[in-house]
Amino acid sequence: MANSATSRNRTGWYALACLLLVGSLLALSLVVAKLADDAGAPRLSFLMVAVTGAGLLLLALAALQRQPMRIDRRILEYALVSGALFALPNALAFLAVRHVGAGFISLSFAFPILVTWVLAVGLGMERINALRLLGVLLGLVGGVLLAWAKAGGMQGAQGWAALVLTIPLILALGNVYRTLRWPGGAGAVYLAALMLLGGALTLAPFALAFEMREASQLLGTKVIRLLLLEGMVFTVLYVLFFVLQKIAGPVYLSQIGMVAALVGTLIAVFLLGEAMPPYLGLAGVLVLSGSILFHRGGVGRETPRLALAKPHQARNGLSPRLRG
Repeated sequence: MANSATSRNRTGWYALACLLLVGSLLALSLVVAKLADDAGAPRLSFLMVAVTGAGLLLLALAALQRQPMRIDRRILEYALVSGALFALPNALAFLAVRHVGAGFISLSFAFPILVTWVLAVGLGMERINALRLLGVLLGLVGGVLLAWAKAGGMQGAQGWAALVLTIPLILALGNVYRTLRWPGGAGAVYLAALMLLGGALTLAPFALAFEMREASQLLGTKVIRLLLLEGMVFTVLYVLFFVLQKIAGPVYLSQIGMVAALVGTLIAVFLLGEAMPPYLGLAGVLVLSGSILFHRGGVGRETPRLALAKPHQARNGLSPRLRG
């Protein structure tokens, strides 16, 4: 019993470390997107090429690790649907970054946790926990405070701001979908590669339709460097992203948005020269406190993971713990 509790605590702290890294890398990816836009890179094409490179790198890594790499109908569905749910919010972020700034987009990533948590509770994937609920609400208040302050300073970009606020819903749907439909026996690195390649496939027709004439701008020296940087960020980010999803489940994973909101705002202010939003300190304390409370709410409890340890039990979209 003691060994089991120690193991759960160790897993919990490992999940927290992954959470902080993934959230920070997500914020960094948005900053690189802003720099690429400033360098004149076509935004959708830049994202598509960076995602393709990262997907191929992860596919090679999965092969080196000798992970099972089967291709069947379920795997193809997972790649296409998870890829589309990954590509759409990222494409919106890349398109909007010129109009609303990297800081505001980072803030939008603070909100998926509440939507994901509500969906997970409704589907029976999570039990209501007072400490976790308090953590979610504190983090959400911090994110709303920052977003409200930031939106008030934007002139003529309210339409883009409203569009960016659809990102949390799409991210939450992606979190839950990947959990419920995780193919049995498939490794995290392989699935991350498939999601990225599926996302690139989703982006391809739009990049070809709208940015064909600008494609040559991807060959500029500065843009190539940013492409390489973004590809490496995506590679590390989505390895850890899928590891975190595997060990901690969709609701815990969605906390990356709160981390990304805070880190992205700090980077946008201190490195990109964007105006510091009011209440940044208070919002930062709320987000950090919310993450800690949410983490503490899961310590000593069974980690709400999907049907990974026993994939054959995950039928009808339910995780093993729901099947008694």
